[in-house]
Amino acid sequence: MPAADHEANSGLVWKQPSLVAHAQVLLESYRRLLGSELIERSGDALDEAERLFHTPCVVVSHGTEPDPILNYGNLTALTLWETDFAALTQMPSRLTAEPLEREERARLLARTAEQGFVDDYRGIRISRTGQRFLIERAIIWNLQDTAGIPVGQAATFARWLLL
Repeated sequence: MPAADHEANSGLVWKQPSLVAHAQVLLESYRRLLGSELIERSGDALDEAERLFHTPCVVVSHGTEPDPILNYGNLTALTLWETDFAALTQMPSRLTAEPLEREERARLLARTAEQGFVDDYRGIRISRTGQRFLIERAIIWNLQDTAGIPVGQAATFARWLLL
């Protein structure tokens, strides 16, 4: 699906107060664990939510459910996974990987939970329409709210190759 279609389907989803707050959790958790910024920060939460949604790297996250559900995907992620925000955020995150890749993915998430972040992930993912792609140099990190309570995990990457 072209990026313009995703924009239309996603509208101004990033303006929702819950997603503005979630963007802050993504950005603050990343800074705390990795010691750098995911995007240039402005100090304005709404501005940062918009810039995170439109950044050219993929940013996705899931919650803490037993079978975690995706709860965020920026426009680049929506385009790569060939979906819209509503559909993405109803999908168990395990379905972003093919069945044969899911065991490796589970090990990666367990390693991330233990270490706080992983910055060297490489693996194959699959879009909603079945398009396979290789992601490289992905960073996966744990998310915590302002009280330090775990609220999920997130991933970002800027390198992928359609297969």
